[in-house]
Amino acid sequence: MEKDNYDDIINLPHHEPKNHPRMSMWNRAAQFAPFAAVAGHDDAIRDSNIIRDEFTEMGDFENEENNRIMAELLPRLSEQPSMTVEYFEPDQRRSGGFYKEIVGTIKKIDEYERIIEMTDGLKIPFDFVRNIKFNDD
Repeated sequence: MEKDNYDDIINLPHHEPKNHPRMSMWNRAAQFAPFAAVAGHDDAIRDSNIIRDEFTEMGDFENEENNRIMAELLPRLSEQPSMTVEYFEPDQRRSGGFYKEIVGTIKKIDEYERIIEMTDGLKIPFDFVRNIKFNDD
């Protein structure tokens, strides 16, 4: 009978290192995951798939309504009323942007710079405000 090359070790228990815990299957698989050959490539691909909105100018009715609410808000700023502001935020890298809605407190209104400043530091240009309303009404 011919001796097989592994007969002497085939039935031995699997070696477990004493100083290092066994690596999880997840970590072992991660060793063989592909790496990004071009830095930022995955981010650029993901970014190009995002659908952006185009800024649309408001009509006279919407402008009048926002102006009415702003006039009502100015004397009440010291009360710090809760407001909902819907506004357009331009994308810094591409054309277009996103319409966002926030609920918060307006810290001040700068009529000269035409900016609404929220208590959290966010500054919204008047021209990008689509809708503004009091939350307590």
